[in-house]
Amino acid sequence: MARRFSRSTPSQFFIAVSLGLVLAWFGKLVLVTLLVSAILAFILEPFVALLCRARIPEPVGAFVAVALSLGLLVGMGFMFSGRIADFADDLPRYARHVRASLAPIQAQREKLEQTTNAVLPPTGATTQRPMVVQNDGDKRAALVESLSSATEVLVAVSFVPFLVYFMLSWQEHLKRAAVGIFPADTQAHAEAALGEIADRMRAFVAGNFFIGLVLSVLSSVAFFALALPNFYFIGPISGFLSIVPYLGVVLAILPPLVAGVEEMNVARATGIIAIVLVLHLVALNVLYPKLIGRRLSLNPLTVTVALLFWGWFWGAMGLILAVPIMGALKALCDHVGPLKPWGRLLGE
Repeated sequence: MARRFSRSTPSQFFIAVSLGLVLAWFGKLVLVTLLVSAILAFILEPFVALLCRARIPEPVGAFVAVALSLGLLVGMGFMFSGRIADFADDLPRYARHVRASLAPIQAQREKLEQTTNAVLPPTGATTQRPMVVQNDGDKRAALVESLSSATEVLVAVSFVPFLVYFMLSWQEHLKRAAVGIFPADTQAHAEAALGEIADRMRAFVAGNFFIGLVLSVLSSVAFFALALPNFYFIGPISGFLSIVPYLGVVLAILPPLVAGVEEMNVARATGIIAIVLVLHLVALNVLYPKLIGRRLSLNPLTVTVALLFWGWFWGAMGLILAVPIMGALKALCDHVGPLKPWGRLLGE
């Protein structure tokens, strides 16, 4: 039976991957919710284990862990809500400064266009732009669709705390059931793979959080040196946006540029862009490989292809979950004999 299992594992693996991708395409919201909940459960599991060693029942420990996490999120929300409101109130003023800054450029563009028309007058009949009539029914349909999508996301988010609680309180049962799926002679490898997946998920989240924290501190110090308003608020936003795959450096540049638009000039804008770019490159080429890449054992090509594929497949959430998905897949391949060559292909 063991030999039959070993010979059939690659074909079973590819069939499972194909079926999984079909399921992932049609069940994106459900699977993303489950994956996010599983990652959060992996993060909180050591805390629950610590409570269990203190003779606290596992269900109670799981409840305490989830409750403390929700309390931390709510507290952070209240802490930053005031600054977010002030920043939102200042947006119209920032918009006026942006328009005022762009006015000379707009005037030069119009002057150049007039000069061009005077030197090279247009020939032939004037082209008229077609009039676009917007249907109120189409607007209402688009609004209903947007509200429906937002409602689905909110409902999915509301399930996360409950899923995390059940994953934590039933973790031993779930682990035994998952390992029991495999033949007896491979259950030890399956259990080791599950343990390694949990370790890699915790390493991924902890590494990203630490990198975001380092970038937040360095960004705040740099923005303070540039005399940007609300540097202590803009710095963390820019720092944590910088760790977003691919789009991070662009997203991280926007908050400080908007915050400093009132006294913006070429030198200041260049300094902001240079600082964010340098910090992003340091994080990408120094911190990320040391803190995350080594723990997940994924080579840069695998990470890039994963980001490209899952970003196309699931959009923004695909970019966030691409690396943990490939890390889990790498751990599985490393512990299943016939799949070890694929694990080496994905690894360093």
